[in-house]
Amino acid sequence: MTDRLIIALAQLNPTVGGVAANLAKAKAEIAKLSSVDLVLFPELFLAGYPPEDLVLRPSFVKACKAAAEELAIEFKSGPAILIGLPWREGDKLHNSVALLNDGKIETVRHKYDLPNYGVFDEKRVFQPGPQPGPISFKGVRIGVPICEDIWTEETCETLAETGAEILLSPNGSPFERNKDDVRLNLVVARVTETGLPLAYLNQVGGQDELVFDGASFVLNADRSLALQMPMFEEAVAITEWVRGSNGWSMSAGEVVKLPENEEETWKACVLGLRDYVDKNKFPGVVLGMSGGIDSAVVAAMAVDALGEARVHCVMLPYEYTSEDSLADAKECSALLGVRYDVVPIKEPVEGFLSTLGPMFQGTNSGVTEENLQSRSRGVILMAISNKFGSMVLTTGNKSEMSVGYATLYGDMNGGFNPIKDVYKMEVYRLAAWRNTQSHVIPERIITKAPTAELRPNQTDQDSLPPYAALDDILEGLVEREQTLAEIATRGHDPVLIKRIQHMLYVAEYKRRQAAPGVKITRRNFGRDRRYPITNGFRDR
Repeated sequence: MTDRLIIALAQLNPTVGGVAANLAKAKAEIAKLSSVDLVLFPELFLAGYPPEDLVLRPSFVKACKAAAEELAIEFKSGPAILIGLPWREGDKLHNSVALLNDGKIETVRHKYDLPNYGVFDEKRVFQPGPQPGPISFKGVRIGVPICEDIWTEETCETLAETGAEILLSPNGSPFERNKDDVRLNLVVARVTETGLPLAYLNQVGGQDELVFDGASFVLNADRSLALQMPMFEEAVAITEWVRGSNGWSMSAGEVVKLPENEEETWKACVLGLRDYVDKNKFPGVVLGMSGGIDSAVVAAMAVDALGEARVHCVMLPYEYTSEDSLADAKECSALLGVRYDVVPIKEPVEGFLSTLGPMFQGTNSGVTEENLQSRSRGVILMAISNKFGSMVLTTGNKSEMSVGYATLYGDMNGGFNPIKDVYKMEVYRLAAWRNTQSHVIPERIITKAPTAELRPNQTDQDSLPPYAALDDILEGLVEREQTLAEIATRGHDPVLIKRIQHMLYVAEYKRRQAAPGVKITRRNFGRDRRYPITNGFRDR
């Protein structure tokens, strides 16, 4: 029995399905940690989280187990390792954590409480394990509740009742705004109930729409914060634990200040974009630079994520493109230091109009002709992508995606959208915040009226209410699932609310075909909010 443990908390960025790469990453970190007793990795680290239906492939599960066995053998004389992987026992597949010690997989514990809400559907692929008992390591009884196991009191209480002395919780907890406060309050509750210290280790990195923010921490049994690790970056913390008269506690470590508000959102979008591009091995990105706020913010995020050399901005002007937009797009690209090209779309648009002229004869010009401009731009950007390999970024914000203010096969073309879950008014706040770091977005882009410039003197407010009102109504409809009457109490016209509800519902088919984008809010379109396309329901 020991009265002192050195535990490394490895807040790392795995790749879903990249078993060999995840194994190599684990080996590289453990090799630096010869003086520690135990290394803890995040949930399902060898598989990457969330692995979704990959775990239904027997070969994938076997590859994860083989990686764990290889890791155990390689570090037989090194520290013990707690690492997450899918684990099959008979006909049951579990989300598990294995203790690797003395050259072998010494013991395995399974996740008991499988989440099945929001972005999670673990019950589809995993079976719950039995309530886990503590793991004995060097005479210390360590409880290992896995992620959702700490969101209710049952598992931690069972571990405490069966003799656990320290709780080490590996997590794959996706980011959403202010979630770090939610997690801290949650762990305070578990520590209070059990009287045990708890180390909360979360993975970091982007996986499709999800971003994992890290922000791992340790609370001692007296609820004091002994360690706070950074957000949105890989880090390994070496923690010292001592047994005293009142049980185990961690000696005070570094407490990092976490980003808040616009900084937090910006860093989440940047990390999600960087990992989507890099993990899918794109050489860079290309986007349409319109001279408007959305494309400017996306371009700045892309530069922060990838560096200026990997970002290509293209202005695609037509006869309705203003001189201000041309000047603003050029200036913003210069401030960002990116490649900037101008590709006029007059000839392709007029070619389409000429081709369709006989069929359209006798009809009025309108949205169809406007959409030809957007679709010409989309074709050109996709051609650039095909030719040079860069992925097209789309730049529509959540307000526009909510009400369908976007053109399929036009400005919706692309592989990823970092601001898909960011409402329009927050886009403005993000631009202002980014300019406090270094001035990269011209002031006129932030102050001028937003416009798609598809017809003379057009502004967004020709088709939509002011964005401040629109965003507030959408927050009620989407984030809070409120009735029209409840939203009206916030001071909005009931007729307008009903109109926005209708626009929200009928745009579902567009959102199904939209590029993925970073989850920021509590309910993003896609994994969180799954509405039918054919939908006859309307609140009255």
